[in-house]
Amino acid sequence: MEVFYYLVFGALAAVVAGLELGKSGKDRVTTTPAFDAFKNNYIIVYSLMMSGDWLQGPYVYYLYRQYGFDKGDIGRLFIAGFGSSMLFGTIVGSLADKQGRKRACITYCISYILSCITKHSPEYKILMIGRVLGGIATSLLFSAFESWLVAEHNKRGFDPQWLSITFSKAIFLGNGLVAIVAGLFANLLADNLGFGPVSPFDAAACFLAIGMAIILSSWSENYGDTSDSKDLIAQFKVAAKAIASDEKIALLGAIQSLFEGSMYTFVFLWTPALSPNDEEIPHGFIFATFMLSSMLGSSIASRLLARKLKVEGYMQIVFSVSAVTLFLPVVTNLLVPPSSVKGGSISFGGCLQLLGFCIFESCVGIFWPSIMKMRSQYIPEEARSTIMNFFRIPLNLFVCVVLYNVNAFPITVMFGMCAIFLLMAAILQRRLMVVSDLHRSTKAVEMTGEDEPLNP
Repeated sequence: MEVFYYLVFGALAAVVAGLELGKSGKDRVTTTPAFDAFKNNYIIVYSLMMSGDWLQGPYVYYLYRQYGFDKGDIGRLFIAGFGSSMLFGTIVGSLADKQGRKRACITYCISYILSCITKHSPEYKILMIGRVLGGIATSLLFSAFESWLVAEHNKRGFDPQWLSITFSKAIFLGNGLVAIVAGLFANLLADNLGFGPVSPFDAAACFLAIGMAIILSSWSENYGDTSDSKDLIAQFKVAAKAIASDEKIALLGAIQSLFEGSMYTFVFLWTPALSPNDEEIPHGFIFATFMLSSMLGSSIASRLLARKLKVEGYMQIVFSVSAVTLFLPVVTNLLVPPSSVKGGSISFGGCLQLLGFCIFESCVGIFWPSIMKMRSQYIPEEARSTIMNFFRIPLNLFVCVVLYNVNAFPITVMFGMCAIFLLMAAILQRRLMVVSDLHRSTKAVEMTGEDEPLNP
């Protein structure tokens, strides 16, 4: 059965390579040298930031177990991270808009480096502080960098369509290739070289420090609303008003929360889903396979965006496919007889689920650059980071609830719930397309009306 893993990985690698090498003129966009230099600088920084994040992932739980903490203690540490992101995310997002996105990106580096340093201590309180710092850093990672990119891209006068190129490449490398290499590098440091489970966190701190040096030396500062009259509360009100008054922004936030909530729930559920009877599965290799699937998705997204297909249209299909893939464990549990062998190799039902999970990860790869593209279109510049972190409040609340009750419900119920959420995201995406088209047509009519007196 081990051959199955290599076949899946090899097939995915071949498809990704074929897509990247087989790009035609329609899939490529002619840009300028100035834009290429700007794009490459951002992608290098983003990849370093993501490597600092990905290096930690495989060994967080294991390190806590090595320090002697049980499942409940570890669960509370994870809840602290997501809870911190929920409580402080909006505040740091508002500060990013007010005090500068470059400063916020540097704050991310410092916060995450300090979080990595705390991993050297076996003291529970110190580790809890590290999780809080990590939660703050995560909020900045998923808001400040994108906000800086969009503002700087527009400030330099680049074609708005070129943003999708940077988004696609950043996700392809930062969330795909870098994740695979980071997982293998972490395994090399911790296991093969024998430096122990804290060594990946030290490596992460080094990569973050390098990225911070590049930001300090090559990035300029940009802001949202710099009005002196607008304090933190006023920034919240501006963001809340924008969400309440513009249905497109509210729909986008709901869609993002539903998809990302399902995605983070999947992160906790895929291991027990593939090994319900403690089957021996290669966790690291499967993780690398998932990341390769994500690369496939981002490669597909780059083609779709290059051909200027309507994001609001194809994302309905992506969310529907995602719902089907996460409903697969429910179907296989009902139709495929479970294995009675304890600790054997992966079952036939597990193989089917693994294929479905790879398709889901491909959808994740399409989701990231596509949602970034929609955010750049719909979210107002003056409160971009604040609004993006507002979107993460229901997401983090949902993940905290799931973590707290992860043992209270059967795994099939959890996957069924995720499938329902993704189906809801598809429905809301359809509504977003309708509202967006109506807005465009209304705007076109208004512009035509303005022109009529000039053209009697």
